[in-house]
Amino acid sequence: MTSGPGQAKDSLADWLLIRPEISWPSWRGARLISEAPARDGFRNFYVASRGGQDSEGTTRVLTALDLAFADAEQARSLTFALMAKWQRTVLGHDLVGFRTMPAFAKGGRERYGLAPDTQARFERCLSESAQPDLAVPSRAARTYLDILFFHPFQDGNARAAMLALAFVLAREGIPLDQVHPLQTTRWADDAEGAADLAVLLGVLIAAAERRLTRGRQS
Repeated sequence: MTSGPGQAKDSLADWLLIRPEISWPSWRGARLISEAPARDGFRNFYVASRGGQDSEGTTRVLTALDLAFADAEQARSLTFALMAKWQRTVLGHDLVGFRTMPAFAKGGRERYGLAPDTQARFERCLSESAQPDLAVPSRAARTYLDILFFHPFQDGNARAAMLALAFVLAREGIPLDQVHPLQTTRWADDAEGAADLAVLLGVLIAAAERRLTRGRQS
C-alpha cells in the first residue's frame, strides 16, 4: 500500500537502525536436504491462506513459487530484478518496479519512507542473504523482514517476502514442510521479535528434517 497518514514515523528508518544490532541466534543446524519433504509447506500455506478467496491469484503465486525454487536450484543471487520477475507473475502485471512513494501498512501504523538511495540500500540488504558467517535461519529471517520493512513493491509485499524466504532456504537445500507458524505481525522496531523469528525458523527446519528422516525410515 502506498498511501496513508502523512505524520506516521518512518518505520523503515527504525528497521535500518536496529538491523545491525540484532543479536541473531546461533544455530547448530541440520544437514542439507537433497530432496523436498513430501509436504510442501509453502505451497500448502498459499493454498490454505488464499485458495478459497482468490483462486486465480493463488495460481499465480504458486507459479511464482516454482520460479523462485528454480532460481534457487541455479544458485542465483537474490536481487530486486529477480524478485520483480516473481512479482510480475504474482500480480499478473507486465511491469513491476520499485515503489515511487512512501508506503504504509498495518492500517497506517507503519510508514516506510523513500529516499534517493532506498532502492540501492535494499539491494545491499538482499545481497546479505548469502552472508557466509550468519546462520541460514537468521539470514532467511532477516531477508523476510527486509522485504516487509523496505516494502519495495506497490502491492503484494507479504507474498514477496514469503517467496524470498522460500528462495533463501531452498538455495541452501533446506525446504520447510510447515510455514503457517511464521505468520504473525512483525514490527520494524522489534529487535527481539526479529531474533525470535530466526529461532522459530530453526525449530521448523529441524522439525522438517526429523519428519523427513522418519518418512525415509518407514
